[in-house]
Amino acid sequence: MRRISWWKLLGAAGLAGVAATGVLAARGERQRRSMTPEEVRSRLHQRYADLGDLPAAKASTGPRSPG
Repeated sequence: MRRISWWKLLGAAGLAGVAATGVLAARGERQRRSMTPEEVRSRLHQRYADLGDLPAAKASTGPRSPG
């Protein structure tokens, strides 16, 4: 029985990772292209509004000095 080199396994895993990344990137690009500019704008406004609801976003940017 022949042993498979770990280099070959590493290469195969790398190729599988690249292929999976390409599939995800293509799917995201298709979703972005299917949206109208108005849909993109409304989603961005909604995301911004959701960030405004976070307590950290309402806090000041730095510590207040005493006095």
